[in-house]
Amino acid sequence: MMIFKDRSDAGKHLARALMRYKEEHPLVLAIPRGGTEVGYEVAKALDADFDLLIARKLPFPDNPESGFGAVAEDGSLYIIPYYAEILDPSLIASIVEYQKEEIKRRIARLRGGRELTPVEGRTVILVDDGIAMGSTMRAALDYCRRNGTAKVVVAAPVSSPQVKEEFEKIADDVVILSTPPYFRAVAEAYERWYDVSDEEVLQIMQRFRSGH
Repeated sequence: MMIFKDRSDAGKHLARALMRYKEEHPLVLAIPRGGTEVGYEVAKALDADFDLLIARKLPFPDNPESGFGAVAEDGSLYIIPYYAEILDPSLIASIVEYQKEEIKRRIARLRGGRELTPVEGRTVILVDDGIAMGSTMRAALDYCRRNGTAKVVVAAPVSSPQVKEEFEKIADDVVILSTPPYFRAVAEAYERWYDVSDEEVLQIMQRFRSGH
């Protein structure tokens, strides 16, 4: 496994692996909060447009660290097929509605309530700080497909080999730097790991705007 100092270091490594897209003037969409600084480094290096695509994991009520799917800000919904069969539909619906409300809050807080930069006809690079189960990235990818992107690139510093293989089937390109065979958690790929705050996300976005 590659070990990154922090999210900024991971973003710089990821940017180098994505330089072939610089001439396409891509739109980099980070999944906040953890993906924000990684996406910032990618967008800065590629001289790309940069924004935040809000997608939320659908957590199990008794184990909120784990999830059975995810929903994106336009309602694009992905549920892991096994759980779609065994979970009560009313439970799924209530959790989806709760996360949609959280998405509204994050759009208001992190994007100032404005619409996402249009993705139609663009090469979009979706960035997170790592991909565990892959649900939030899958919902984000579905958002891009539904809204007319020309090309979708899934990019992250780390994931399991299996998750990378799954995204290679549905994305136009997948750039993941490290795929350890015994991958357990994204945090294991970082020397410095912590929960990113709304305030830090806003600071990163302000830094990007100031530089562009």
